[in-house]
Amino acid sequence: MSEITIGRARPGDLGEILRDYERFWGEHTLPRYLHHPMFVYEFGDTAFVARRADGQIAGYLLGFVAPTGDGYIHFVAVRDDARGCGLARQLYEVFAAAAAERGATALKAITGPNNEGSIEFHRKLGFEMTHVDDYGGTGRARLIMRRPLKDFPAPGHETA
Repeated sequence: MSEITIGRARPGDLGEILRDYERFWGEHTLPRYLHHPMFVYEFGDTAFVARRADGQIAGYLLGFVAPTGDGYIHFVAVRDDARGCGLARQLYEVFAAAAAERGATALKAITGPNNEGSIEFHRKLGFEMTHVDDYGGTGRARLIMRRPLKDFPAPGHETA
């Protein structure tokens, strides 16, 4: 795979992501409207894209720092042809550093209790899981995943 750099998301990036939506999400039923422009315009300092040398987006992370002190990861996705090289972890590391600069003390993400890939990924990164019934509405349980930022690896730091 060609060299990849991670930087802040730009306004046109959401359009590119949505044009290649299936390359990031496959058959997943995640609604496209959840990729709201506010993540680039209002929370642009905590929205990141990973770009190949040709400018194509290989992965992205949309997040923000909540008033609770959590660096909240709304989405992270990697294109199907860029998976398996640690890009999602690298996006988390860059986001963690940006969130810490803005006063965050922990990272938080939410997933469905049947999303085995997300659960495994977050467990490997040291997130603790809490099952919450009805978090997403009546009958819609979610796993709340949190990890303190104090020991989160810095960008570029290799972890076992």
